[in-house]
Amino acid sequence: MLRDDPKGSRFEIDDEGVVVFADYRRRGDTLFIDHVETPPARRGRGAAGRLMAAIVERAEHERLTIVPICAYAAAWMARRAASTGRA
Repeated sequence: MLRDDPKGSRFEIDDEGVVVFADYRRRGDTLFIDHVETPPARRGRGAAGRLMAAIVERAEHERLTIVPICAYAAAWMARRAASTGRA
């Protein structure tokens, strides 16, 4: 389940007891994803992808445009667009 910490400008999910997070900024209807981080012990297991999927779902629900600043977020969004035909 996606948690939003607006004061800390951070989205978080719990992945088997480990927090995976994305730092963001909101400007109007635009959500900038500045940094996505998964602790080393959870990397390569899809945790960051699950986080990004939850963020995209939230953004679609709130009708926000996502601008991925983080290289991981940009690559994830590009893969999603290529596989679904959706940006």
